[in-house]
Amino acid sequence: MNETPADGDGPDRATLRRAALKVAVRISAGCAVMVLCLLAGAAFYLTNQLAHPAVPGSGVQAPDYAYLDAKDLFEALIIAGVAGIVLAGGVGWASARSAIKPLAKALALQRRFVQDASHELRTPLAILDARIQLAQRDTTADSKPGQALARIRDDTAALTAIVDELLLTATGAQEEPPAEPTDVADVAVSVAESLEQVAGNHGISVIVRNEGRPLARIDKGSLRRAMLALGDNALAHTPAGGRITITTGSDKHHALITVADTGTGITGVDQDRIFERFVRSQRHHGTQRSFGIGLALVRDIASSAGGRVQIARTGPEGTTMRLVVPLADSRSQPG
Repeated sequence: MNETPADGDGPDRATLRRAALKVAVRISAGCAVMVLCLLAGAAFYLTNQLAHPAVPGSGVQAPDYAYLDAKDLFEALIIAGVAGIVLAGGVGWASARSAIKPLAKALALQRRFVQDASHELRTPLAILDARIQLAQRDTTADSKPGQALARIRDDTAALTAIVDELLLTATGAQEEPPAEPTDVADVAVSVAESLEQVAGNHGISVIVRNEGRPLARIDKGSLRRAMLALGDNALAHTPAGGRITITTGSDKHHALITVADTGTGITGVDQDRIFERFVRSQRHHGTQRSFGIGLALVRDIASSAGGRVQIARTGPEGTTMRLVVPLADSRSQPG
C-alpha cells in the first residue's frame, strides 16, 4: 500500500520549497519595509532633536540630562534594524511553510492518484494486447480483419505509451531522449489511418502528402499523439463533405507537419490563446466549438522536443496548423 509523502518529501520537494521561499520573501520584504520606515522616522526625529537641543533657562532647576552620541545612536538603530529584518525573515519562512502544507497534501494526493490509476491501467492493456496477438494468429496479415487488428494493436501500444509517460511524470523521473529518430511520414500515415474510420462516418476525407521522409528528434509516441490531436481538432471543426490534409516535409533544420481542414476558420476566440487549456470559442450551428485541452497538449509536446506549434492560416476556407520539430540529423535529410 502506498503512503502519502510527507511535506518536503518526494518529487514535489523542490516545488514546495520554491513556493515557501517565494511566500517568505514577500512577507519578509513587507516586514523589512515596515522596519526600515520606522527606523527612518526614529532617526529623523532624533537627528532633529540633536540639531536643536532645548536648554533649560537659568534660575530653573534643570532635570538630569544624559549625553547622547549620534554615532552610537545610529549604530544601535542599524543593529536593531538588521535584527528586525532577520526576525521578519524567520517569521515569514515559518509562515510560508505552514501556508503550503495544504498544497503539499494536494500534490501528494494528485501524484498518488496518477500513479495508482496508471499502474492499474497497464494490466488490462497488456491483456488486451495479448488477445489481439492471439486473434492475429488466426487471420492473414493482408486481409481486412488482419489489417484492422494491426491498427487496433497500434492504438493499444499508443495507449500503453501514454500510461507509461503518466507513470514517468508522476514519479518525477526524467524522460530519456528517443533512442532512434522518428520517421515523420510513417507517423502521418498511421494517424491518417486512425482518423479515417471516424472521418468516413461523417463524410470527411483524410489525405496524406509526404514530401520526402524527414527523421525527427522526438519520441514516436509523442509525435503521434500531437499529430492525432491536431487531426482530431480539425475533424471536430470540419463539416460533412469536407477534407483534412496532413502534409509532412522539412527545411534545413526542422521537420514540418501541417494539418489543414476545410472548416469555417477560428472565430470567437483570440488566436493567441487557442493553445491554452479549456479555451472555447463561440457556438456554431448549435454546437460548442472547443479547442479544449488537445491543442495545449500539442504545444507541450512540441516545446518538450524543442519545437513549436502555430496557426499557419485561418479563415472562411479553413484552418492550417503547423507543427515544427527538430530534425534528427539535418545532414541526412534531402535538400
